[in-house]
Amino acid sequence: MSDIATVDRYEFLASRFKLLSEPTRLRILEVICGEERKVSDICERTGLQQANVSKQLQLLRTAGVVACRRVGTCRYYRVTDQELLKLCDRA
Repeated sequence: MSDIATVDRYEFLASRFKLLSEPTRLRILEVICGEERKVSDICERTGLQQANVSKQLQLLRTAGVVACRRVGTCRYYRVTDQELLKLCDRA
């Protein structure tokens, strides 16, 4: 493996661990690791406010960890990062 590839891998891993370093995001991921859920369900299961959940989901979405699909006025989120799903299963 080249030095550049190694550095890129470390950068990628560091960014994933940074995402996981926020307890609020961990709570959200725990709720959606098993199945796709709408924002109101995530709020109900975590006890978090909708604004906070939406903010954290946007960060996770931008990082490519979760995906969103819209049905009417509801947005459903699911984890798309397979490695992160494996980590969720282990935790």
